[in-house]
Amino acid sequence: QVQLVESGGGLVQAGGSLRLSCSASGRDFSRYVMHWFRQAPGKEREFVAAIRRRGDSTYHSDSVKGRFAISRDNAKNTVYLQMNSLNPEDTAVYYCAANAAYSNYPQSMDYWGKGTPVTVSS
Repeated sequence: QVQLVESGGGLVQAGGSLRLSCSASGRDFSRYVMHWFRQAPGKEREFVAAIRRRGDSTYHSDSVKGRFAISRDNAKNTVYLQMNSLNPEDTAVYYCAANAAYSNYPQSMDYWGKGTPVTVSS
């Protein structure tokens, strides 16, 4: 069992940056591939980024590639999402998720946090 708690969301102007954190409690954090998803109002939840267990491989959706970066610190049981050059289309609730394997499908995830809202004003 893994409990996930996101933090770091908020209101930011277009062009700004935010760093999201997801702290995990429970056992064996380093055994999970960690993911970030987001869900904008009226839209389906979509994949943002993922990072493998040792942090040696990362994946980013085309919409955030070059602007967002996922990382993890297994000693701190924490995964991060650094978000730069934010634009209003990035406005959404951002969710952290854990799964035994990499997937960009939200229905594949084993564990979810409750999300942290990000609002980007123009």
